[in-house]
Amino acid sequence: MNNRAGYYVKQLQGDLAYKAFLPNPLPPKPGIQLNSLVKTLSMADQRIGRLDGLLKNIPNPELFVLMYMKKEAVLSSQIEGTQASLSDILEKEEDILSGITENNDVTTTLNYVKAMDYGLERIRKDKFPLSLRLIKELHKILLTGVRGKDKRPGEFRKSQNWIGPEGCPLAAALFVPPPVYEMNDAMGQLEKYLYDENNPVLIKCGLIHAQFETIHPFLDGNGRIGRLLITLLLILNNVISEPGLYLSYYFQKRKIEYYEKLTAIRLSGDWENWLKFFLTGIAETSDNAIELSNNIIKLRKEYSELVREKMIRSSTAIQFLDKIFIHPVFTVNEIKNYCNVSYNTAKNMIIKFKTLGIITEGSNKHRNRKYFFTKYISLLNEGTQL
Repeated sequence: MNNRAGYYVKQLQGDLAYKAFLPNPLPPKPGIQLNSLVKTLSMADQRIGRLDGLLKNIPNPELFVLMYMKKEAVLSSQIEGTQASLSDILEKEEDILSGITENNDVTTTLNYVKAMDYGLERIRKDKFPLSLRLIKELHKILLTGVRGKDKRPGEFRKSQNWIGPEGCPLAAALFVPPPVYEMNDAMGQLEKYLYDENNPVLIKCGLIHAQFETIHPFLDGNGRIGRLLITLLLILNNVISEPGLYLSYYFQKRKIEYYEKLTAIRLSGDWENWLKFFLTGIAETSDNAIELSNNIIKLRKEYSELVREKMIRSSTAIQFLDKIFIHPVFTVNEIKNYCNVSYNTAKNMIIKFKTLGIITEGSNKHRNRKYFFTKYISLLNEGTQL
């Protein structure tokens, strides 16, 4: 049956018959009924505008953006089944990057951060267009050296894939994306739509995310790339100036509803209810990001005043404080390098910050013991605990 979103076609694979979905190009025809979305769209625009205003005006946006990006990487990867928490990332990141230890789930999550960084640099610094080529480059980074590295990183699939419980056969699939030839055509159509200006930007982002998930062009990593695209589209279209809004937590909390809304698009062309769900997520997630960033600003003000009061306006102490907002888990040697000070100066600073109750010491007793910016980590951890 054909509808605004596309239609199912019968396919044969040996003796097996199944139906694959062929999506119609965006935008939907008839067009989106914006009258039914005015209130929700206005709310989303207002909330994300407030978030962008905050990000533009906070003194050190990197204090918020970098850590929030890592939180998003954790949540987006958890949706795909990884077992790494934000605490795992913060504690093991340096060891993994330096080759001291290995952890597939942590590396998978760090790859997401690398892909986001790469995409932002290509779009903002290199002025490279958001395109199929860039999407493939992001995918290659995402799957390098982790689970899925054998599933054509950086290349669209050349075989049929399907969606269902892990290990389910094609015959039991919940949804079958378009076959390879039609998939390539659909991605070509989607690339053209990336720069369409006939719908409000947030509406366009919602349409593109759903269409990408429906096409499912990769053998693995589609969900993470699809969620990453939302942030890149918001940056590209100047909706937000910094990568400070992510929908993974919202999608994870409402996973059943998320899949139901996508299914309704494919079954009956119900784009409007999907968009209402998506825009509500933009508004709710913006509020959450504003609350978190305000709490971070408040914490930094509180600790800056404490440090200045107890440490006689030590510039090194304030530098140390700023560095642990970016690296909230660290060793003496790491903080020595971050602050460009001697080992003894770094060690003495850690002792003073411990005395003030700002940081705590890990239970490990070997020479490279780790220290934790506990209250800050607790703020960031919300929603990421396994």
